[in-house]
Amino acid sequence: MDWLVQMFGEAQQRLFEGVVQPFLFHFGMANLLEDGYTATGWLLVGLLQIAVMVAVIVPLQRWRPVEPVVDRQAIRVDILYTLIHRLGIFRLALFFTIDPLWDALMGRLHVWGMPGFHLDDIWPGVTDNAWVSLLMYLVVFDLVEYWIHRGQHGFTWWWKLHAVHHSQRQMTVWSDNRNHLLDDVIHDAIIVLVAQLIGVAPGQFVAIVALTQLSESFQHANVRIWFGQLGERLWISPRFHRRHHAIGIGHEPMAPVRNKKVHGNNFGVLLPWWDILFGTANFDLRYDPTGIRDQVQANAKGQLRDYGRGFWAQQWLAVLRLMGRA
Repeated sequence: MDWLVQMFGEAQQRLFEGVVQPFLFHFGMANLLEDGYTATGWLLVGLLQIAVMVAVIVPLQRWRPVEPVVDRQAIRVDILYTLIHRLGIFRLALFFTIDPLWDALMGRLHVWGMPGFHLDDIWPGVTDNAWVSLLMYLVVFDLVEYWIHRGQHGFTWWWKLHAVHHSQRQMTVWSDNRNHLLDDVIHDAIIVLVAQLIGVAPGQFVAIVALTQLSESFQHANVRIWFGQLGERLWISPRFHRRHHAIGIGHEPMAPVRNKKVHGNNFGVLLPWWDILFGTANFDLRYDPTGIRDQVQANAKGQLRDYGRGFWAQQWLAVLRLMGRA
């Protein structure tokens, strides 16, 4: 792992010194050099992710597509979402809004005498090993992600935002970041708070986020791939996650899961273990159409719900849904 960290650090330093640092000096923002260096790391992660998506996952979509591409405009909008998130534009907004709040909260807790906690200190000599701690944090964050996802479907107000993500009928590798910005703010605020509470090192946090995002991009790909009977129960595949996006199956109260009160199934982000444990797993080997029921099934007035075609339309219509006006 050390050599990988060293290579990434060298690339981050070169990108920072060659591009970011001159930019900050030119615009009189030298006071943000340290934060700019951190932002450079996130930018580099995003560039590497996009490179893998284009070089590996896009060819897989051409090789074994689930369905033909019929709506390229929808895909172009998803690419815009991806660039906003993976190139650090959204994270930059969080830096000026959410991060200071959590830093202030943790500082206040320390003033009140609450000691800092690091999950990797629970078993000295074992859990403080770099690989062990990384895997441990990965599992913890995945459990948190599972329950966040359950909340996005279980709370009516939250679903009205999260529906932006599920309204994509042409799901591809670019669809993971298709979310309402407020939905993303809530999600990322929870994740950052958990990271602060369990003491994740910055480098490990970046690695966890990078791995999670890349895996999620693959899960959304328009590719007919599954991992076999055993593999499907170890790591979430495109087939497993597509069941979650399937119309009338993956994200509605009437979905066929063991727990009838659950709004859907296959909520896991990386590991299907939580779906298995909490009775929300659906391992049917099928590749159904994706979207939301009210996009294809008219209401009593004979109307289909409009979720918007463009970025701003999707964002605004979600706000109107929250207000009960759409």
